[in-house]
This record gives sequence, structure tokens and C-alpha cells, in this order.
Amino acid sequence: MNKKILVTGGAGFLGSHLCNLLLDNGNEVICVDNYFTGSKNNILDLLHNPNFEVIRHDITFPLYVEVDEIYNLACPASPVDYQIDPVQTTKTSVHGAINMLGLAKRLKIKILQASTSEVYGDPEINPQVEEYWGKVNPIGTRACYDEGKRCAETLFFDYYRQHKLKIKVARIFNTYGPKMQPDDGRVVSNFIVQSLKGNDITIFGDGSQTRSFCYVDDLIDGIIKMMNSDDKETGPINLGNIEETSIKEVAELILKLTNSKSKIIYKPLPIDDPKVRCPNTDKAKNILKWQAKIPLEVGLKKTIEYFDNILKG
Repeated sequence: MNKKILVTGGAGFLGSHLCNLLLDNGNEVICVDNYFTGSKNNILDLLHNPNFEVIRHDITFPLYVEVDEIYNLACPASPVDYQIDPVQTTKTSVHGAINMLGLAKRLKIKILQASTSEVYGDPEINPQVEEYWGKVNPIGTRACYDEGKRCAETLFFDYYRQHKLKIKVARIFNTYGPKMQPDDGRVVSNFIVQSLKGNDITIFGDGSQTRSFCYVDDLIDGIIKMMNSDDKETGPINLGNIEETSIKEVAELILKLTNSKSKIIYKPLPIDDPKVRCPNTDKAKNILKWQAKIPLEVGLKKTIEYFDNILKG
């Protein structure tokens, strides 16, 4: 049965891809965004679809709509963006979660929280398993995002226990692909834009720190599988690529794929920046029958093509 689905943060990088696939699957979609980091350009190609509706709204304020499911993706996700207004970032995660959970409770519907690998902080174990509680600095410059998302998870599970609400919590690891913002400060977008412009590629730290990069199509497939899983499967479940790559290796691969003459330069590592980040995805494989499939080089080529068109346009 086709559903009417609310996607908060629907004009963002992940949200716009999610809206697109939900529409392709025959659903009606209400996209909610205040455009703090989301972009109208991300959803321009969806506006002609009669099953797509857009509401400009900040989820730190209550929202009253009638829907069958909620995907809660609203929150700036890159350090450059979420540190511009850290108080608002925390409010988006906490007040936003309260408002969306309240809506789900009133409607008696299922709600998915887009959580993050940042709940693990600078981890003492690698790869990270869902049972690991994390190592997060609660008063650092990244805490507005990290602790905001941790508190959102707390609220989701308290609504689950106290109100028997049907919840899903997905912990999203580094994801990349078309519709990222060129200036969002994330590793992949930074390196691609710098290399295409012929500017120096900036690595913070010595480049030995690792990440696992998941192409956006894989990630969105995982989120939808999570939402559609059995109601007893609340999560949290890690969604990400298990292939670990150093930041320096990513920079060198992007230089090769863009045929760029850019040089790599090094700057000090930001405070509380994780040294490692890689998911254990055994739960996703066993419960959701999901794993990331798209190789880094394949995904980077698609992302480079997107940014090349943006910069030329």
C-alpha cells in the first residue's frame, strides 16, 4: 500500500535523495525544510511530481500534518554548518525530536531517527558496534551535534518504552554523493572542489586518520530497509561502508580521478576530531539484509561529475 510520508530535512543532501526514492516507490511525500543547510536546488526536479509537497518549516516548532510515517533527518550535519549556530543545532536535534515524536504519538505511526556515527565520538574501539557507548566530549565544539544526536536517541527510546511508540534509529556513517553542498566542509566535497579548481587540497592532521565512505544510493536503500523492517527491530543499527580508508588515500584517489595538479597541504587537526571511524554492520546484514556495495572509486567518479557540472554551471 502506498503511504503518505513526512521527510524532515527533505531538501538536504540525504533528504532529497530519500524523497526521490520514496516517490519512485509510489508514495506521497511531504518534504519539510527550513533551508538552513538544505537547498531548493536539491528538490527542483521533484516539484513537478503531483505526489510531492514542500513545507518551509523549522521542526523546533510543532508541526501538524496527517501522514503514515516520519523520517526525521532535519539537522545540519557537517562541522562547518552545525558550529555556525551550535545552540540551534542542539535545539534541532532535541526540540525537533520531541516535536516529531509527539506527532508520531498522536498519529500512532512509525518514526525513524537519522542518528549518526558521531554518537561514538573519538572511539576507543574500531570498528564501532552498536553496543559501544562512545567517548564524547560533552563541552567541546562538536558537542552541539554529537550530544544533540545522543539526546535524540534517548528521547526515541523513552517514547518507545513509555508510550509504546514504533521507532527506528539508524546510525549513519560518512556518506557522500551528488547534491552535497560544495562548501559544506566535508572531506569528499572539500577535496573534489579543491582539486577541480586547482587549489591546494587541505588535510587536517597528518592524513592517517580513517573514515569509511558510503555512497548515497547505498545509504538511502539502507534507511528505507530499516523503516520497513519488523516493528520489533528498533535499532540502533549502523549504516555505512565497512571499507576503511585514510584521509590521505582519499585525497590521492581524488587527485588521480580529476587529473588535478593540486598539491596536498597539511593543517592542524581540529579539537575532538575522531582518529578512526568505521562501522560494524553485522546487524544491518543479518536483520536488514543490507550492506554497502558501491566501491569508493565508482561513487567518487559520479560525485566528481556532479561537482564538475555545478562548478561549470
